[in-house]
Amino acid sequence: MLAGSFNPPTNAHLELIHAAGLHADEILCVIPRAFPHKEYFGATLEQRLEMMAYADPGFGYSIASTDAGLFVDIARECREQYPREVRLFFVCGRDAAERVLTWDYGREGAVEEMLAGFELLVAARQGDFQPPREFRHRIHSLAVRGAFDEVSSTEVRERIARREPWEHLVPEEIVDRVRKIYS
Repeated sequence: MLAGSFNPPTNAHLELIHAAGLHADEILCVIPRAFPHKEYFGATLEQRLEMMAYADPGFGYSIASTDAGLFVDIARECREQYPREVRLFFVCGRDAAERVLTWDYGREGAVEEMLAGFELLVAARQGDFQPPREFRHRIHSLAVRGAFDEVSSTEVRERIARREPWEHLVPEEIVDRVRKIYS
């Protein structure tokens, strides 16, 4: 699963889908309706779903939305849809992995319990991620093709606002949609 705001989808998102596709039978992109760590702004949920539907990573994937915002809650929803023997992986960058492991879940042992329900595939993002020893069996490195450290939805929106070139940061198939939504 690749959960994110996709505000807008970027070439980095598509590379994560492609890289994860080498490790999984199905890639599910999940767009939460609300987030615990950031405000929802910019494109509407419907526009984000549409942009994801038109982006083409060259690798099949599914798209879903959810009322859940934390990985643990999204995994719980997915667990209801998939057989118990299916291994669930969340795909993320180093920054998101660090946030998952350091988030205040309000109780002791929450991270251990959470990682018993799913694993992480972590791509380097502005540095490699070194998981704590006790979680190395549930957190795996994800190799991506190329450098995507500076590619983010935030960077796209900021470049649009500054009237700087941004088109090379998003999938070619959605450039016109992004222009209409964010300009």
